Amino acid sequence: MSWKVERVVEHAYETGEGPLYHPDEHCLYWVDIPNGHMYRYDLDTGEHEQCYSGSPVGGFTIQADGSLLLFKADGEITVWDNGREETIIKEIPEERGSRFNDVIAGPEGRVYCGTMPPEGRLYCLDTDGTVTMLISDVAVSNGLGFSPDQAKVYFAETDAETIWSFDYDATTGDLSNRRTFVETVGGPGSPDGLTVDAEGYVWSARWNGGCVVRHDPENGQIVDRVQLPARKVSCITFGGPEYDQAYVTTATAGNDRSVEGDGAGALFRFTPDVNGVPEFQSRIGL
Repeated sequence: MSWKVERVVEHAYETGEGPLYHPDEHCLYWVDIPNGHMYRYDLDTGEHEQCYSGSPVGGFTIQADGSLLLFKADGEITVWDNGREETIIKEIPEERGSRFNDVIAGPEGRVYCGTMPPEGRLYCLDTDGTVTMLISDVAVSNGLGFSPDQAKVYFAETDAETIWSFDYDATTGDLSNRRTFVETVGGPGSPDGLTVDAEGYVWSARWNGGCVVRHDPENGQIVDRVQLPARKVSCITFGGPEYDQAYVTTATAGNDRSVEGDGAGALFRFTPDVNGVPEFQSRIGL
């Protein structure tokens, strides 16, 4: 399918990542991980601004009270509310020297949060602040998404060239019955951030693939592909009051645009013929 792709923010972010629509503010937030910056785009005015500078944020969720939960280096987790910040977890000892990378809130307010190699892990942060390690030896933890019926969780493991599918237990938060949803060996690119649309199809951003693709939930086959003028496509989310707009982050990874594409690092938008669904909100400490 050929949808018109527009540049919403023209900037060569080193690692633009983690776009997330805030329905209360009608704004889109995203981060530039290595530079420790977070940005906010106002869908009403078309204006954008840098709203945070500090320790690199590898992912974040929107709390039920409207604040943001930031997942940082060394396992640190903080609550950020327009410049005011409070530490929830100072560190996870096993993550010293590492950082979080991609997180998602679940239906009950828990957060599933992955970390980077050399010993990547996937954790569950429960609403009372308890952290439980679910999976170890993860080769670059990346995109996470719930099926519309909340029965399954998708999880992208980038360097393993695989998107996994798990059964989800709403009572305990456990993920079980791990199986392959998609193997991406041979491309396009490697699976990075992902989201799930209202029809249950999985949209996967492809690092070094220059595109986002839409997978059939029954067989994993690619049914749509959207090309972008950037090789390193990092994440996709739906936004807007009707969740009918798709926003995509990209990265330069410190390279020149002559190598990575003339849109590398920019924030993009397109309007597919399917809507997304609101992301769940975290309820950590609420």
